[in-house]
Amino acid sequence: MSDDHNDDFEANLPESLLPYDAWIEDAYRSVMCRALSHVAQEGLPGEHHFYLTFKTNAAGVNIPSRLSAQYPQEMTIVLQHQFTNLSVDAEHKEIRVTLSFGGVPSPLIIPVSAVVAFADPHMHMAFRFSEPTVAEDVASVKSTPASPPETETSKTDETTSGEAEVVSLAAFRKRPTP
Repeated sequence: MSDDHNDDFEANLPESLLPYDAWIEDAYRSVMCRALSHVAQEGLPGEHHFYLTFKTNAAGVNIPSRLSAQYPQEMTIVLQHQFTNLSVDAEHKEIRVTLSFGGVPSPLIIPVSAVVAFADPHMHMAFRFSEPTVAEDVASVKSTPASPPETETSKTDETTSGEAEVVSLAAFRKRPTP
């Protein structure tokens, strides 16, 4: 099907009274959380690894101040070889992981709503999410505990980096007009 045909098709769609875009994004976030939870329990299988991009200035994000200064708006982390304490807290809707930056272990607490991209380059699979809204930020602040609880250690190896192609799914969804 040509792009012109897709544009004509989308132009003829009625305005939805159901929040399909929000439901689809919630489903993709759930897939991301399930993948992270699986890896927290079982370790990374085969060549799988994850790129996780999040807004460092979103409410509820808890990272060391030196990282906040270095990445004031957005940060991408790689979960491949060297990470510990990976967990997904379903109750508080946050991801916890400890990574080493310059040889210093650094615990990160990332609300699921602060994540703007998730990729598994091994599978050529990527999700791009909308940025957190004020309502999500307020909900995240209310649910974030004052200090992170202790968690068990997960797989640990050595960190490597690479590039992932992030594919936006926006082209496949009809966006409501503001």
